[in-house]
Amino acid sequence: MFKRFFSVVFSGGSQALGDLWMSVAPMSSVSASGPGRQVKKSGLSEQLSQEERKRQEAIFEVISSEHSYLHSLEILIRMFKNSTELSEAMTKTEHHHLFSNISDVCEASKKFFKELEERHNQSLVIDDISDIVCSHAESNFDPYITYCSNEVYQQRTLQRLIGSKNSAFKEVLTRIEGHPDCRNLPMISFLILPMQRITRLPLLMDTICQKTLKDSEHYETCKKALQAVSKVVRKCNEGARTMERTEMMYTINSQLDFKFKPFPLVSSSRWMVKRGELTAFVEDSGIFTKRKSRHQVYFFLFNDVLIVTKKKGEDSYTVIDYALWDQIQVGTSHPKDVHLSPMKSPTSMLGSRQVGTNHLFWLCFRSNHSSENVRMILGTELQNERARWISALGQNDNDKRRHDRTNVIQVEVIRTYTVKQPDELSLQVADVVLVSQQVDGWYEGERLRDGESGWFPAECAEKITCQATIERNMQRMDRLQGLETNV
Repeated sequence: MFKRFFSVVFSGGSQALGDLWMSVAPMSSVSASGPGRQVKKSGLSEQLSQEERKRQEAIFEVISSEHSYLHSLEILIRMFKNSTELSEAMTKTEHHHLFSNISDVCEASKKFFKELEERHNQSLVIDDISDIVCSHAESNFDPYITYCSNEVYQQRTLQRLIGSKNSAFKEVLTRIEGHPDCRNLPMISFLILPMQRITRLPLLMDTICQKTLKDSEHYETCKKALQAVSKVVRKCNEGARTMERTEMMYTINSQLDFKFKPFPLVSSSRWMVKRGELTAFVEDSGIFTKRKSRHQVYFFLFNDVLIVTKKKGEDSYTVIDYALWDQIQVGTSHPKDVHLSPMKSPTSMLGSRQVGTNHLFWLCFRSNHSSENVRMILGTELQNERARWISALGQNDNDKRRHDRTNVIQVEVIRTYTVKQPDELSLQVADVVLVSQQVDGWYEGERLRDGESGWFPAECAEKITCQATIERNMQRMDRLQGLETNV
């Protein structure tokens, strides 16, 4: 959810992040030999079933990864946040935006790990940790919500500092990153660890759920812990989205010029779904004939309203109409539906920027400017762009199709993808996505771990063909999303 801008800041900046928790920190007594070796030496392994051994491994992964993650947070605070040189190379506001409440996040991790370690020390075979996870998710993990909500300011601040002409910040940063403790990893690799950690916890707890017998006394506790950490992740997502969406709404509002009575655009319940320039084929009535001419329009589609504009400049738009989302209908069209007259009007024609008419769709809406019904034929340069606009504008129909998962294919992500448009989906390696449609080298799908939907290049993923894996993934989605809706 939070990685979409980091590849812009640092090319390959997330390299080795998957190994960071387990490799940056020297392994303590908790993780030095691992549960398998200790249990094997004690002879207890012969008394455990294969399923229970897998459950013990899943429990231990939570403990050992929390240890290494905590060690990395301490490096972030000691080497970067507490660096006098780095602090002097930026303002206090920039320092706050960059590091936010990372110290509180670190304290939360210390408390969490302390209890996990104590439970581990009680017995080689760990009875359960779900009660600890649940307790901390309900009362100790709020700092994660604050930290994740600060993402938009962290992003902007880091980009500005790295791109500024003042080289002092970059020089100090490069020197710190080269310290052996940092293992030549960029600071951003450490900054995103809390976001990575909190989104990973539900998956770790779900794995324990899978390995716990349903008639076991621990199963219900494990489900409750999964529910609690899923709730924290949802709040983190909502906090980050709210801040980002509010920033975007204020920016767009300042760029729009209404030629009629404007309506208040900025709202905490409104967000961008898709935006972009399209070719509109408009019917002009003459005395004896009718002809269609081309016009360029720029759409701002929000979750509740469509704003139709004409672009005036690089960042300025004239609003010519708008419509509420529930008064919009959309569908595919064909080139035969457009009969362009050879007569061309210099004021209305596209000129040298003409777009092919192979990828068309129709749009009907009730104008909130004139209260009339408006019908438009719209064209896109690419087939996948037409599909994406139809999908976005016909969101209600699209939601029904996504919830019918009987015939969807599953893919596993093999390449990280960072979103470039509001209707796209960020991907991490090993993410599983349920694909609802494929068009022109692009997939539209629903990410299994959190239910987020969007478009992404098909080349970033491979189809899953193993039926057993497909069924396990569907069961995991039901657990992760089913529990989350009941909080």
